[in-house]
Amino acid sequence: MDMNVEPHATSALANAAPISRQIWDAKYRLKDADGAPVDLTIEDSWRRVARALAQAEAEPARWEGPFYEALQDFRFLPAGRILSGAGTSRRVTLFNCFVMGEIGDDLGSIFHHLREAALTMQQGGGIGYDFSTLRPKGAPVRGVGADASGPLSFMDVWDSMCRTIMSAGARRGAMMATMRCDHPDIEDFIAAKCEAGRLRNFNLSVLVTDPFLTAVAADADWNLIFNGRVYRTIRAKSLFDAIIRATYDYAEPGVIFIDRINARNNLAYCETIHATNPCGEQPLPPYGACLLGSINIGRLVRNPFTPSAHVDEAELAALVSIAVRMMDNTIDVSGFPLEEQRQEAIAKRRIGLGMTGLADALMMVDLRYGSPEAAERAGEWARQICRSAYLASACLAEEKGAFPLFNRDAYLAGETVRALDNDVRELIAACGIRNALLTSIAPTGTISLVADNVSSGIEPVFALAYTRKVTQPDGSRIEEEVSDYALRRFRDLYGEDAKLPDSFVTAQDLTPAEHVRMQAAVQRHVDSAISKTVNVPEDISFEAFKAVYLDAYRSGCKGCTTYRPNAITGSVLEVKPATSAASPAPAVGELLLRAEKLVGATYKLRWPDSEHAMYVTINDIETDSGRRPFEVFVNSKNLEHYAWVVALTRMISAVFRRGGEVAFVAEELKQVFDPRGGQWTNGRYVGSLVAAIGDVIERHMIDTGFLTPAEPIVQKAANATSPAAATALGPLCPKCSQPGLVREAGCLSCVHCGWSKCS
Repeated sequence: MDMNVEPHATSALANAAPISRQIWDAKYRLKDADGAPVDLTIEDSWRRVARALAQAEAEPARWEGPFYEALQDFRFLPAGRILSGAGTSRRVTLFNCFVMGEIGDDLGSIFHHLREAALTMQQGGGIGYDFSTLRPKGAPVRGVGADASGPLSFMDVWDSMCRTIMSAGARRGAMMATMRCDHPDIEDFIAAKCEAGRLRNFNLSVLVTDPFLTAVAADADWNLIFNGRVYRTIRAKSLFDAIIRATYDYAEPGVIFIDRINARNNLAYCETIHATNPCGEQPLPPYGACLLGSINIGRLVRNPFTPSAHVDEAELAALVSIAVRMMDNTIDVSGFPLEEQRQEAIAKRRIGLGMTGLADALMMVDLRYGSPEAAERAGEWARQICRSAYLASACLAEEKGAFPLFNRDAYLAGETVRALDNDVRELIAACGIRNALLTSIAPTGTISLVADNVSSGIEPVFALAYTRKVTQPDGSRIEEEVSDYALRRFRDLYGEDAKLPDSFVTAQDLTPAEHVRMQAAVQRHVDSAISKTVNVPEDISFEAFKAVYLDAYRSGCKGCTTYRPNAITGSVLEVKPATSAASPAPAVGELLLRAEKLVGATYKLRWPDSEHAMYVTINDIETDSGRRPFEVFVNSKNLEHYAWVVALTRMISAVFRRGGEVAFVAEELKQVFDPRGGQWTNGRYVGSLVAAIGDVIERHMIDTGFLTPAEPIVQKAANATSPAAATALGPLCPKCSQPGLVREAGCLSCVHCGWSKCS
């Protein structure tokens, strides 16, 4: 491990899990141009952020201290963009995601918005787009005598742009595409991801309306319309079944209850929403931006795991007040990729304050996640956060002024505002309010890992403990346990062998109805939306799966995202060096000598952009421990790739001949991504021709016994008495290649390295 990762003994990360220190160092720690750390400890990062956000105050010195105290002990977790970018000279935005402008139905507007999307993603912002404004495929294009290619063809262009931005070294792009349920191309939109390799940089969601769900319940006809013209009429129930069937089979699209979102929007009097940010917790108008932060509710529990366990409500209210001020200041100190985004943010001063560590907090107060009692308690904590946030924003309005588009009568008439306590509404009526919307529940996977692996957002704990493998500087790997924050607190109090209370449950222990119950309980007190995944078992019936969405709608949720394990989203496989009692493999640096005759195998490999197949030959050398790879050759009639293929195989062969651990070669090759796109092979997406060669090498190593398929990384059941108590973690991560990719809060994240599709 890099010694620079080690914090000072007094640091809050000194006793945290190694994964917390490593992710802070890799993603959030400020370093100079040469990579030397500027932030020596996590406290330095907090001071940098506090100082930067205080600059928006008339008296910065007065507020820097309170801001720093809010960050201490990971009580308030600003979103990753803020932690990594505030107080630096980097040209980045502190906002996580944006919904882009409305796309006009002409080529000039389409490619203008493509450029805006590229500029936004270049600065690290995720984007959301509604493609319902584009005419359907086959519709006439007047004046040029042609037919329209349809919105999906232009989504392919956006997808290619995202791959290009990623390959240029920017942060991973995240995009959301939405389409109305009455658009004539909605069936193609639903089925888009059934096509191998298509739209892999998009999350897809259908904008489902109240009239559509009424038509589904009545099994009525449903018109597909564009610009007032009915293109086709279908059965509403058939369309709904198609949406759910695609999600059942391919995990997408998600469902957004768009009429409910607009009806409950505080700003319904001045905006209409058609799209969300990539993870769905922020429905936003054109050029809207989401600014995120979370109260770590797990850190506010007093007397945990005792009959008197409770959340300190006074501390919670005070912390929310400071957090609202910090996030409001972030609007003023942040840069924006586009001027339209800055104007939109200033006009409404929208923020998204949420909570994380909910599952851990429920364990600490001995409530089982998903139970009616837990839902009631979670809803109460959400209500207190909402109340404190609106009070703080009204006080800020008295001090600094209300948001520019504030209309008192229209704002107070809003459905969400009417539900607030009378004293809060009276203060808003008297002083206005600084921030038009204040609450949201966002994914906090990576930030929660930094915060000593507290549970993410309002999700249940995915795994109480699991083992991850960490690559060392010399190429070797070590294993370390990653355990949940609440589990470690319990062990600290009662010892390693103490039986866990019944409140210690994981996502795999819950029914879909329990997931929905928790989401609905919190949504009642959240003015934006919630990013949450309803995990369902692979063997759930289609009808039961469909019922989850209807349950979410009836329960008052603003959307629904599910995850059912399936072959398309990946397979669980890990490879590790075979163990043997025979003499060890040659040491690193020991040059192996080639015998005159070697044993090997040749594999045929086809790639879509090559007319001729490639033939990959791998020869092995015999050692006391068995066969080990010695050299690689790739031959083909296609000479287009000749130079780099020769260079690649010579380098691989050189590594093989120097002994030591060489399994990493296949893993490194498999991570290579081609911005032009990869292909689907055996139910799995392969990102490049180089990655395909890596697959061949790995398969050969397994077939010859040099590598053995390991058992999947599993959750350690704390008081397990049989292997059946263990649960496999998810598919292989595209960054670290370990099987630990899980879907939480609507986003794929890796439990081993912190990689996230949404950041």
